[in-house]
Formats: sequence, C-alpha cells, structure tokens
Amino acid sequence: MISNFRDCRRLAEPPAPYTNGAGTTDGRPRSNATYGAQARTIARFAGTVVCVWFLSGLASVANAANASVLLEDQTWTELSDRIAAGMTTIIVPIGGTEQSGPAMALGKHNVRVKFLAEKIAGQLGNALVAPVISYVPEGAIDPPTAHMRFPGTITISDKTFEQLLESAARSFKLHGFKTIVLIGDHGGYQADERHVADRLNAEWRKTPVRVFAALEYYQITQGAYVDKLLSAGATRPEIGTHAGLADTSLMLAIDPSMVREDRLAATPKLDAGDGVYGGDPTRSSAAFGQLGVDLIVNGTTEAIRKFEKQQPK
Repeated sequence: MISNFRDCRRLAEPPAPYTNGAGTTDGRPRSNATYGAQARTIARFAGTVVCVWFLSGLASVANAANASVLLEDQTWTELSDRIAAGMTTIIVPIGGTEQSGPAMALGKHNVRVKFLAEKIAGQLGNALVAPVISYVPEGAIDPPTAHMRFPGTITISDKTFEQLLESAARSFKLHGFKTIVLIGDHGGYQADERHVADRLNAEWRKTPVRVFAALEYYQITQGAYVDKLLSAGATRPEIGTHAGLADTSLMLAIDPSMVREDRLAATPKLDAGDGVYGGDPTRSSAAFGQLGVDLIVNGTTEAIRKFEKQQPK
C-alpha cells in the first residue's frame, strides 16, 4: 500500500538502463542510457508530480473526514480522539418519514434536520452529529390516522420511539459524551423528547452527563420564523402549519431537489385533502426559507450553549 512519498517515488522510478547488445563502430556496447538520459529525467519528474498529486488526494480525504461533524464519517479511533480532545456534545437529529403534500418529498424532515444539525454543530465547535432518526410516531395504523392516511408515511409507537432515544443516549454516555442534545423537526414527538430527557437526567443526576431536549429548535419554526415571514411580506393564510409556504420555503433554502416546484401552483389550490394543512405554498421561495434557517441555527445554538453552562462539571 502506498502511504508516503518514499513508497510512491520508489514505484514511480523508471527502470535502470540496460545494454541492448548492439555494438558501436568502435566496439563499445551501446546502452539505452546513451539515448534515454533525458527521457529518464522527465520520467522522474513526472513520477514526482504524480506522487504529490496522489498523496495530496489522500491527505484531502483524511482532512475531509476529520473536518466532518458527522459521527458516521469517523472511524472509532478518530471519534475517540475527538471526544478526548473535548468534542463531548452530540446532537441527535430527529426527522420522520411522512407525506408533505404533492410538492415535497417524503424525506423532508430527515434532510432538513441533518442539514440544520450540521450547521448548529459547526457553530458550537465542540459538537458532533449522530445519524438521523427517521422512524418516529406518525399516527395509528388501524384505522390510519393523521399522516398515515397517505402512502409513504412510516410510524412507530411513542413507547418504541422513547426507547429508541433512550438507548441512543445511553450509548453516547457510555462512549464519553457529556451533553446529549435532542432536536426534532416534527411537532408530533416534542413531548416524547422531553420525557426521555427528564427520565435520564433524573437517573444520571450524580454524573456530569445530561440530556437536553432542545425544544427551541421546533418552537422557532412556529413562532419567530412565522413573525419573520410576516414582516417579509408573507400572509398568515399562506404560511400554514404543514406543507404551506413556511414549510416549503425552508426546504427550498436547504435542498430544492426535494420540492416539485411545478406542483406548488396547482389548480385547484392544494388543501388538507392533498396533505397541505392551513397554508398555500404557491409563493414559497428559498429567500423566505433562509430566514428560518438563520433563526433556527442561531436560536438552537444559543439554547444549547446556555444549557451547557448550567451543566455540572
């Protein structure tokens, strides 16, 4: 395996000159070195360039992995080193797989919460991001309720969901994380996040480890973001609560490939029968959505920092 410059140069070194067996007019053997010295120098130079390029590529890959805040991008040894160096906050992003009308893909919550969690971790400087939890409570199956009435929505019980969060938190505690942050992109399980945090914090009260249900993350989307949209020219009938202007604009700012923009201005107007609740996504835009991105990232980061300051050492 090539792992350093010496190995690479050794493999790139041109073969030694050889004698071709033919004689010159004065009887001396003729070597390819007679004709190939210049070519050999060029080959050495080219080999050096290739080695530098190859090894810089390896370094770039290593640096990219090290710079990533995603837990799943680390090896276990890299993760251990980063925890030992002080990266002891882990953000657990919670999404959900559900319908969001004909104009947004089913994975909206998962894509959005991962993107925002990475931004928050980047601002904190001492945090990593766990894999997204995409199986969440979405309603009953028999008979189907809420989003379960639409194909593609996946649900689990609140009990199973809380057990999942609790097991993840226990894993992070075992491996050295001190602050375990739950951020949820969907309103239906906010209370479950709080239940898990309260239960584990009571159990771990004699340790320095704490779980923070960062409900501010979701609350901002229902409060400060709505106010910002109104001041930017959106109207309450447009904003909505699910798959309306506010929801769709956030997705356009984060990943427009998740939005079917040709469906936003559907005729007749999209409504609850289409999975759009109390809003109109027609005028959705990335500019509107960026207002929410900034508020969510900054507000959640501030809430986490405040929580960390109150933690026992």
